[in-house]
Amino acid sequence: MRPRKSNVKMFYQLPESVRVFTMAEESPIIVEFRAVGFQIGAAKILDDLSLQIHKGEILILLGESGCGKTTTLKLINRLIEPTTGEVTVEGKATTDWNTINLRRRIGYVLQEAGLFPHFSIAENVALVPDLENWDEGKKRGRTSEMLELVGLNPQKFADRYPHELSGGQRQRVGVARALAANPDLLLLDEPFGALDAITRVNLQKEFAALVKNLGKTAVFVTHDLHEAFVLGTRICLIDKGKIVLNDTPENFIKSDLPLARAYLETISTAGQAKNFSHELHE
Repeated sequence: MRPRKSNVKMFYQLPESVRVFTMAEESPIIVEFRAVGFQIGAAKILDDLSLQIHKGEILILLGESGCGKTTTLKLINRLIEPTTGEVTVEGKATTDWNTINLRRRIGYVLQEAGLFPHFSIAENVALVPDLENWDEGKKRGRTSEMLELVGLNPQKFADRYPHELSGGQRQRVGVARALAANPDLLLLDEPFGALDAITRVNLQKEFAALVKNLGKTAVFVTHDLHEAFVLGTRICLIDKGKIVLNDTPENFIKSDLPLARAYLETISTAGQAKNFSHELHE
C-alpha cells in the first residue's frame, strides 16, 4: 500500500534562496564521504555512506535519534575516524590532515553553545584567533565585528560571562566564535534545539541569511523537519546508518519514501504548514 500523501505540498512554498540552489552540484566539493562505515565493536553506526557536500550549500543531516547523523558530523572534523572508507575535506583525507589544523579551519557550533564558563564572551569568541597567535588589535577588532554580526553589542556583552546571558544569546556567541577565524566550513549539531520556539525560529532565519551572505558552507544536524526546511538547501535523510534520501527540500516534499512522508505528517497533522509558509516569506 502506498503511503498516504500529506497536505504539506498544497501550502508549503520554498523561499527563492532555496529554489535557486538546485544547481549546487556545479560548485566545488568541500567534503566527500566515500563508502564510509563506522562501528563500535559489533555495532554498526554508519554503513557504506557516500555523500558530497558542495561549496555554498547548507546541507541538513536529518534523522531520528541514534540514526548516525551526529557521527557523520564528527567524522568531518576528525573527532572520530571511519572504520572503513574515507572522508575528505578540500580533497584531502581527514586522516592525512594535521588534526589541529583541520579543526581550526572548521567552525563548530554545539547545542548549548559549548562556551567556556570561565572565559569572558570576548575570550570565547577570540578562542581560535588566540590559538593562531593573532595580534591583539586584530583579535579585538574581529571579536567586535563577530559580536555585531550576530546582533550582540560588543560594548555591552564583550566583558560578560556565559552565565550572565540567555540561552539565545549564548547560541549567538557560539555562532560568532565559529565564524571568528573566517572558516569556509561550519558544522552545527542541533545548536537551536534547546531554545524556546520564538528564539529558535528567529535564530534559524538569521543563521540562514548569515551563511548565505558570507558565502559559507554549512552542515547542520537536526531531527526537526521545520528547521530543515527553513535552513536547508539540501536534506540528507539518514535511517539506521544509511542515507535513504538526499535531495532538495522541494523534492523531499514530493517523496513517496515512507520515512519522508512520516516526517511530513509531523507538520501537516499539526496544522502548521500554513504557518511555516508564512514564516519563510516574512
